Amino acid sequence: MRLSMKSDYALRALSTLVERFGKQPVSIGDLARRNDIPKRFLEQIMLELKAGGIVRSVPGRAGGYVLAKPPDQVTIGEVVRGFDGVLAPIHCCSSTHYEACTQESACRFRRFLLEIRNYTAQVMDTATLAAVFAGEPVADHEVFSEALVEGAGI
Repeated sequence: MRLSMKSDYALRALSTLVERFGKQPVSIGDLARRNDIPKRFLEQIMLELKAGGIVRSVPGRAGGYVLAKPPDQVTIGEVVRGFDGVLAPIHCCSSTHYEACTQESACRFRRFLLEIRNYTAQVMDTATLAAVFAGEPVADHEVFSEALVEGAGI
């Protein structure tokens, strides 16, 4: 699974709003600068997050964006599905965007990919913004561990 740029940017901006939860609204310009997101693109993303009930806008000179609900009530799955639609790695494993495949009845990989979908959905649907924000950033040695170096494409 690979997140779209919209999901990536949305999660970045939401991280800032989690950090500022209960404080003053964060302007779109500040959100864009702090998270290295093109402002125009972020404006579209924030409108979608607002339509999804995840953020709300506060008008006025000191206005901006705030979370519409507490960070422990927003899941990563909710955010990612809002932008990417599905978590399934292939269409024949999606319950909401299913597309038939000519190999379904004989495919041995479909079960494996379905398990990946189920595991990914379970993890993303239980991970809240609050829980993720409370974690530590990933260190380089975790990404480039010797056990994974041989796994091209990881």
